[in-house]
Amino acid sequence: MAKLPGAKTVETLGDYLREQRRQAQMSLRQLAEQSEVSNPYLSQIERGLRRPSAEVLQQIAKALRISAESLYVRAGILDLDESGARMVEDAIALDTRLTERQKTALLDIYRSFVGSDVAQDEELAEVVTEANQEKT
Repeated sequence: MAKLPGAKTVETLGDYLREQRRQAQMSLRQLAEQSEVSNPYLSQIERGLRRPSAEVLQQIAKALRISAESLYVRAGILDLDESGARMVEDAIALDTRLTERQKTALLDIYRSFVGSDVAQDEELAEVVTEANQEKT
């Protein structure tokens, strides 16, 4: 199958998805089940053969417990400037090497430098709490 026009962005997305899936210790089949996206379609996305819609990216992001914005940036749907702060906050929230207290402290420091609205803070706090509960 031939690569799509603009395949550079798609390949970058595919590599990023594959890496996120591996970090989540999920097989392609497990990701397919959790995201409700077919296994062959996910494989094609990872190999850069398909360009997924924003809706599909959102389903994948939810299953991987990462921000949809980070996938939108990789897919070229969203400009990095619009989601850079969220990606940093997600990285802190999902880092398994940090305790909940460390995550909260890092997020507070980061937000004090860049500024952040309350709605995002509350949403991210939920993500941190959920991620920590799953570890135990």
